[in-house]
Amino acid sequence: MVFSSFSFLIFFLPLVLLINRWLSLTWSNVFLFLTSLLFYFLGEGQLVGLLILSITWNYILAIITDIKSGSLKKAALSIGISGNLLLLAFYKYFGFIVQSFGLTEVLPTTSYQDIVLPIGISFFTFQGISYLIDVYRGTHRSERSYIKLGLYISFFPQLIAGPIVKYKEINSYLSKRVMTVEGLYSGSQRFIRGLAKKIIIADQLALVADQIFATDVVNLPSSMAWLGVLTYALQIYYDFSGYTDMAIGMGKMLGFKIPENFNHPYTARSVREFWQRWHISLSSWFKDYLYIPLGGNRKGAIRTYINLLIVFFLTGLWHGASVSFIVWGLLHGLFMILERRFGRMNFKWPSWISHLYLLMVVGVLWIFFRVEKINEALVYLQRLIMSPESADFSALMYVNPYVFFIITLGVLFSGPLRSKLSSLIYSKISNENQYTLMTSTLTLGLFVFTLSQMFVSSYSPFIYFRF
Repeated sequence: MVFSSFSFLIFFLPLVLLINRWLSLTWSNVFLFLTSLLFYFLGEGQLVGLLILSITWNYILAIITDIKSGSLKKAALSIGISGNLLLLAFYKYFGFIVQSFGLTEVLPTTSYQDIVLPIGISFFTFQGISYLIDVYRGTHRSERSYIKLGLYISFFPQLIAGPIVKYKEINSYLSKRVMTVEGLYSGSQRFIRGLAKKIIIADQLALVADQIFATDVVNLPSSMAWLGVLTYALQIYYDFSGYTDMAIGMGKMLGFKIPENFNHPYTARSVREFWQRWHISLSSWFKDYLYIPLGGNRKGAIRTYINLLIVFFLTGLWHGASVSFIVWGLLHGLFMILERRFGRMNFKWPSWISHLYLLMVVGVLWIFFRVEKINEALVYLQRLIMSPESADFSALMYVNPYVFFIITLGVLFSGPLRSKLSSLIYSKISNENQYTLMTSTLTLGLFVFTLSQMFVSSYSPFIYFRF
């Protein structure tokens, strides 16, 4: 089940909100925990057992870590983290490891090709790991309520595509929260904006991007190659940030505050700033639980560069068991190193040049993220500057004035235009009730139009469900 399905919008979410509204906090935790398991079961079937196993494992090992001391405490933490990583490694990387190390002749094909990747496993295992580490560090005590911990790990709004939430960011809401009219209002507005970003922009651009990347790269003309970069860059942003908006909105409606995960990343002027704005929860996770423990930037330039490469190697690997993901991550790490090295030389670049540099780097590197085979990605790079003799423009059949309109919307609203327009309208309307009425009417109109788009289109892929 996905948020952009009619079954979720018409039945699942309204029923959850209605029932939860009349429950006490204790029963609300029980209800939302069971609802989250049901939500996962409806999408993944019996694989919900893995989610329950992850919850139980982290629940037990955290308590052991909390009550033990010295070497036993470290052993409990190591066992706990290892269990999470083994679960992730088997389901996500076992086939990749078998093929990479030439074990295909040793192991039967069915032993690795029939493994089904559970949706969201990268997210809920990382939450489990961060929880164990924070208990070990003394950031908070282990949660003795299985229901509360289970709800933290399985909370359905952010279960399958994040954000990655640290326990300290949500534990207070497990013990004290209320559903308010203001939360329902602001949360529903945020949810509708996210749904619109997904359906109106991301899905429309997916049709174009997927057709371009499905074209034989040998025959791909430069104009189509650049259009593929542009549409995919916008698609992945509006797809993922749209999902995050929906998750945050549902959290508000249910009385939770889920942390932000995006802050207009395409307005950045460096790769470093980009990662401070893109998938913030993942960047924060690697910073707190890997980069800083490795020494961060405290042990000299060379060690800092090595730490950055380790972090971005694993960032790429986290996204998928593929060499192209690893290359994508390492190239981001390389640009981070180059910015650190040459940024100290105090070049006075105009801001527009820095912004153009960032867009070019991130946009071009998305090719490695999108194309599964490295050799095809390298040919795609060639096509950006060199058209083949026999060009294939078949993807143009998906390009029309409406698509160009959507691209324009995508470019304009990738920055803080919406908040600026909202502030402008608010400054022109002195009456608070009139402003609320206007914004509510616009949001309702956006919701109706989004639903109409859902009726006429059945193509609605969620990119980050792969991870």
